[in-house]
Amino acid sequence: MSDGSFGGFVAAAAARGELVVQPRMGIGDPAGMRAGLLAVRGAGVRAVGTITLDSFTRVGDHAAVRAALAAGDDLNGYPIVAYPQAITRSVLAGVHDAAFPVQVRHGSARPQDIVVALMAAGLHATEGGPLSYCLPYSRVPVAESVRAWAESCLLLAGLRERGGRPHLESFGGCMMGQLCPPGLLVAISVLEALFFRQHGLGSVSLSYAQQTHPEQDAEAVHALRALAAEHLSDVDWHVVLYTYMGVFPRTPRGATALLERAAELAVRTGAARLIVKTVAEAHRIPTVAENVAALRTASRAAARTRPGAAPADTGVLAEARAIVEAVLDLSPDVGTALVRAVERGYLDVPYCLHPDNAGRTRAVVDAGGRLRWSRTGALPLAGPVETVPVETTAAELLRSLSHVERTFDDAALDHDLGAAHPAGIG
Repeated sequence: MSDGSFGGFVAAAAARGELVVQPRMGIGDPAGMRAGLLAVRGAGVRAVGTITLDSFTRVGDHAAVRAALAAGDDLNGYPIVAYPQAITRSVLAGVHDAAFPVQVRHGSARPQDIVVALMAAGLHATEGGPLSYCLPYSRVPVAESVRAWAESCLLLAGLRERGGRPHLESFGGCMMGQLCPPGLLVAISVLEALFFRQHGLGSVSLSYAQQTHPEQDAEAVHALRALAAEHLSDVDWHVVLYTYMGVFPRTPRGATALLERAAELAVRTGAARLIVKTVAEAHRIPTVAENVAALRTASRAAARTRPGAAPADTGVLAEARAIVEAVLDLSPDVGTALVRAVERGYLDVPYCLHPDNAGRTRAVVDAGGRLRWSRTGALPLAGPVETVPVETTAAELLRSLSHVERTFDDAALDHDLGAAHPAGIG
């Protein structure tokens, strides 16, 4: 039975064998945001709600938010800092409760104002991290992001003194959305969860984004759960899986199939929560109705899937463990260790243009569809790693980036052609 918290809700669903599904939905207008949350709550699936913030709020440009609101301009998310807390509380009234927790998603390297605003509105769950919301989305120095996230964790942890149970999700398994081999994704997610714990959070989630190969992904989620069990035995944790975050299939059938594979992966590997994507992802911001449809599609796919055995070991766990242990050896303070690890290239995200990122690693999708290192830079890996000797040309990068889109759209086209011209006809 849930204790009324975000983490407790997910844990209770997992105990019943149910996958929690969640949209990435943010609407600038309070009435629209409330209607979206009500639609998700009434979707007839085991779901949690999302308030995704606008891009101005994410970078702390609250003056631009106020100007946009004064001009009546549409925002690409909900400006929780700019609105009086009474407005956000009215959005949540009768919607957010123990049966339907709501998480704030944002993308900020300096989230203190956001955390203060969500707490004032009566919310207790958010996500991000000092690396995962810094390196992909900002030019804020990593050391500054670490300080800002330490302050934000302490703010959230203060809710425990008032009887709350705050929850913080690492975005570390989603770095750049694509073309980052699983070992590094798993390591960053574990390290950020350890950072959260060190700063007072007792309920966390660790993320992993679906990548290019289902068995490699299954191995990665198993590795993430194994390291979490080793390092986080004194906190409540679960794994959240993200539906593929790279170039999405353009056909409705291809997009739907990719979402279904994500839901099946979550169930097979013991992930407790799934962030969905919609058939509109390749074209525009999805509507509320499209988000609800995606939640239902994912829930149906999950319901017909059963947990699976651990996949063959190709070294993802060893790679992730080596990175985690090397980073933690840099300092007993996890934040200091993260800063030093980035400086030394121990944490070096491929194709990431942040000024602090070393930029000496590269990755490629190999002929079998697996994500592989082509250059490992100074990553502290356990022993020599077999790399794929590929020159990173524009054509090669485009091929890797579009691998998932091509795979699922080509399969959808083959299905449609087969349906139009069955054997023996035409």
